[in-house]
Amino acid sequence: MEHIKLLKSELDRHVDFKKAEKLPKFFKAEPGGYGEGDQFLGVSVPDQRKIAKMFYKDITKKELVTLLHDPIHEVRLTAVFMLVLKFEKAKTEKEKERWLNVYLNKLEGINNWDLVDSSAHQILGRWLEDKPRDILDQLAKSNSLWKQRIAMVATYHFIRKEEFEETMKVSKALLDHQHDLIHKAVGWMLKEVGKRNIEAEEKFLKSHYQKMPRTALRYAIEKFPEEKRKAYLDGKI
Repeated sequence: MEHIKLLKSELDRHVDFKKAEKLPKFFKAEPGGYGEGDQFLGVSVPDQRKIAKMFYKDITKKELVTLLHDPIHEVRLTAVFMLVLKFEKAKTEKEKERWLNVYLNKLEGINNWDLVDSSAHQILGRWLEDKPRDILDQLAKSNSLWKQRIAMVATYHFIRKEEFEETMKVSKALLDHQHDLIHKAVGWMLKEVGKRNIEAEEKFLKSHYQKMPRTALRYAIEKFPEEKRKAYLDGKI
């Protein structure tokens, strides 16, 4: 576990105590929040990405698994960045599957929105590009907020390929969700569809906008012209 000690030492070199004091509120890690109990060092994301690049080649599977269980938020996020790099740089399908399985088997450590958004489309979405996508339905139907967000954000990979079917399916499955973080993810992905194909987004919206959570709708229509945006919000489409 020599690399863990070195990596944590490197993270410690970039600690910002003032930033660390603010992060529990930002990531809802206070009592009753969705990130309750999470701990923070105050290391910036750019510094974490640099550290991930320093260590990812030498870090072992066992070490990565250990890091994904760490109570410190930045340790887990740096591990996620390394896992994404391991997956992206893998030369064979078998090797990619190895790192995918590390990800899927340790989803309990992917337990805040930044951890999800930094990995779901880069690992799971990319893996599913030429494969059956049933797992997205399974994740969307789970009782885990984070697995549900993973299902939604994973579809960003397909959106970037101008494939929108999975985004619409997962969005529809999550329309009745009660949590704001899912509303935001649904709206975000629909907005990304609209950037590439406004007709595809509006086809979905016209069927569902009247029962969509307000936050999801606001995110989805954020880039619309003011008049059209107001019409959606007023229910006059």
